[in-house]
Amino acid sequence: MFFPIGCCGVDDGDSQRRRHQQRKLQMLTFWRDGAERQLAALNAAISTLEQQIQRNPPESRA
Repeated sequence: MFFPIGCCGVDDGDSQRRRHQQRKLQMLTFWRDGAERQLAALNAAISTLEQQIQRNPPESRA
């Protein structure tokens, strides 16, 4: 069914754009949060390995 021109108001296009932008923002924020979690895990692994290396100096060969 087709609606007569102007029945939905001028704001309809603007509100749809805002909703689309909000959904896009939520998606990008979700992706960023996941990337931050992965980066935090990598930083923790690197830090742990650095501590282990400092704790256990290489053995000298005779």
